[in-house]
Amino acid sequence: MCILDSDILFIYIRAPLNNTGIILTNFRGNVLNWVTAGSCGFKGARKATPFAAQKVVDMFHTKTMDPREKCREIHLYISGIGPGRETALRGLRKLEKITVIRDITPLPHNGCRPPKKRRT
Repeated sequence: MCILDSDILFIYIRAPLNNTGIILTNFRGNVLNWVTAGSCGFKGARKATPFAAQKVVDMFHTKTMDPREKCREIHLYISGIGPGRETALRGLRKLEKITVIRDITPLPHNGCRPPKKRRT
């Protein structure tokens, strides 16, 4: 059984604290399509909401219909701890070809000191 380049697609969910983005790549890592909350029309603090993440997933479904139908399996990678993380994951879990869901959020082993708390 030979795995072709077009058989596997990779979806990366990036959910930093200020934004939410979804990137679709092929087997070689070439970006096929991407959608962020900013490209969906959200600005400022509205980008960091679960509602914005849901709109990102909806836009992603409409923009990437053709490559997803041609592939055999999809690997889903999640990075970040932002507020849109769970909403985006819930929206993309509906895809029936997902075989791998992996969390690749970088966690420090007591590395750099975090910034001090904000005083208002």
